[in-house]
Amino acid sequence: MDSPAPATHRNTGFFRARWRGEAPLDRLFWRDMLLVGTAISIASSALALVLLGLKLPLWLVLAVHFLPVPYNIFLTIAVWRTAEKAGGFKAQLMMLGSALWLIAAAVV
Repeated sequence: MDSPAPATHRNTGFFRARWRGEAPLDRLFWRDMLLVGTAISIASSALALVLLGLKLPLWLVLAVHFLPVPYNIFLTIAVWRTAEKAGGFKAQLMMLGSALWLIAAAVV
């Protein structure tokens, strides 16, 4: 009888599936990137504002604000890789949307 996979293996599966373009494009774009990625970026920015209000060092405020950027870059690349596999006009729009989202998430 097989035992369930450890939590670290499941997390690795999440990232691996997206990196390889195996996750459904709609889920990747709408849920993972726009919903979850945006929520993480907003939470990080809000925390950075709180830290700024507490007059903590600027380097710490900026570090917290930009903490989600590597994850956002990962999501954008994952959308591009998956969209290239899927092809079509909808996939091209999602590629454009993900690039614009990354710019907005990094700036705001």
